[in-house]
Amino acid sequence: MKVRLTAIILSVFIIAAVFAACGKTDAGEKHVQDLNYEESTEEISNPDQGFYRPVYVKIDENGATYNKSIINSQTQLYHLRCDISAFSAAVNNTADKPVTDEALEGLDALLFYLKENDKNAIVRFAYDPGYNGSADKEPALEVMLGHVGSICSVLNRYVNTVTAIETGLIGPWGEMHTSAAANPAHITPLVNAFLTVASEIPVLVRTPEMIYNYINVSDDEVEEISISPDEKAYRLGLYNDGYLGSESDLGTYRDRERDINFLSAQNAHLPFGGEVTVPDSPLHNIETCLPEMNKIHLSYLNAEWDNRVIKKWKNSFYTEACGLEKQYYGKTAFTYIQNRLGYRFVLKNSVFTYSASSDKLNVRLTLQNAGFGNLNRNKRAKLIFTDDTGAAAFIADLGEIAVKDELEFNVEHGLESGKYDVYLRIYGEELQSAPLYCVKFANDGLWDDDLKANKIGSLERISA
Repeated sequence: MKVRLTAIILSVFIIAAVFAACGKTDAGEKHVQDLNYEESTEEISNPDQGFYRPVYVKIDENGATYNKSIINSQTQLYHLRCDISAFSAAVNNTADKPVTDEALEGLDALLFYLKENDKNAIVRFAYDPGYNGSADKEPALEVMLGHVGSICSVLNRYVNTVTAIETGLIGPWGEMHTSAAANPAHITPLVNAFLTVASEIPVLVRTPEMIYNYINVSDDEVEEISISPDEKAYRLGLYNDGYLGSESDLGTYRDRERDINFLSAQNAHLPFGGEVTVPDSPLHNIETCLPEMNKIHLSYLNAEWDNRVIKKWKNSFYTEACGLEKQYYGKTAFTYIQNRLGYRFVLKNSVFTYSASSDKLNVRLTLQNAGFGNLNRNKRAKLIFTDDTGAAAFIADLGEIAVKDELEFNVEHGLESGKYDVYLRIYGEELQSAPLYCVKFANDGLWDDDLKANKIGSLERISA
């Protein structure tokens, strides 16, 4: 009887040890953090995406002028429409000219103003004076190539500020059509110049055909295109100013299904957007457009054009016919699209593994990207440990990271005894020690605006 009782007690100890081990690793015990893991329907202003505002910029021999009041706290992303027609003989009636130092200094000052205000820009240059729709105002190709080199000497200083370069330059509004220069003999060298000189910034063209011409594939080879990350064309994407306007998006596509299949793969790592057009098109009905927006990884749209389509979205609603995201039922189509443009990270789980007596911490995060698009650039990251006063007690620099579905960090913090909240700051760069281009998670209650960081949990430390 005593032997049997001993065996039972031993079995209980073994079972208890097994259950205890389930929550532990060699580094300590696992703590699933008590946080809100549901997606908020709040509008979030994150870098490189959203509804943008256009800004007309006149660049001439004396500098750059624009309406500074357009840049405000309500908008994160801007579309800079830079008029450089002063340097074309077709406009100045004198001679094709190089871009002056004063002009480049003006462009630099504009981009720095955006940077210090934590704003992003899509940038397009054109020879259409006043962006009024004039054709055939371009200088000679050699001059345009020189202009590209000069422009990129400035843009390259702002790789976290410039979301993308639209090749532009040719035709009315820089939309690369309706001009004698709107042909591969001009467009392909200009694309190559931007890709070569601005080697860290995405470059966009007006139609998929321009991409096919650049990589030299015929129509019957499009479905076989595979572009590797070490090729310049990997950074070559599309801007669509005829978006959802017709079956061809007003001439953007020659074969919509084929071209969108190609862009689905290419835009997975590139920004994509433009302007919606033509209010009577059924393609921008909310039930129709959402699947394609998701497939083509839509990042941004013009908030001002076409205003009739924007109004249509603000007066229609997300319903069961649109999808299964119940938190958006009754919300407007505009709200849903606004919240899905680009990336939208939702924290779904956070697990800390540590021993209270150790200074080692393992962090495992699970994220869900609920957006149409992706975060197309690496970011820097820091873990910030705050004490009971809210002050930073320790900061771990995690270096550069790719933000993906699963993130894991290991740090040694050396903290004294006490309780600490832990925040993750994901950012682009710092200006005078202030973080810029920070990424906010779409969860209620996690963002700290002073730290520019998302709360990912808490821990208690008992020092020896």
